[in-house]
Amino acid sequence: MKKSILLNSEISYEIAKLGHTQTVTIGDAGLPIPGNTKRIDLAVTKGIPSFLQVLDAVLSEMKVEKVILAEEINKKAPGLRAEITRRFNLSETELEFVPHELFKELTSKSEAIIRTGETTPYANIILTSGVTF
Repeated sequence: MKKSILLNSEISYEIAKLGHTQTVTIGDAGLPIPGNTKRIDLAVTKGIPSFLQVLDAVLSEMKVEKVILAEEINKKAPGLRAEITRRFNLSETELEFVPHELFKELTSKSEAIIRTGETTPYANIILTSGVTF
């Protein structure tokens, strides 16, 4: 059995396959998932699991060099934005904001989209893989 916090085998597998600059998306319950993108659906009910719980588990295994958020999060969910950015060293991790419509387009390039039970508006993130060497 794994010793790390992340126990979901599908998520762990997707992280293990990532190469430099490839992406994984974590989304709220309402984020549309393109038909050609792998869906890992964790949503059980409203709020379970939460976006931040899933983000923390993913970050326990993934080296991230860039984070992409919808710019709308700054006005619609500033508390969540603060919680997200608190998890990154912004001198080492690039933070980019894009319009939500562009964000949704960018998700189609992700290796997988992880759907949470989160219902906070704009609780979505694209994580770009870095390298550990």
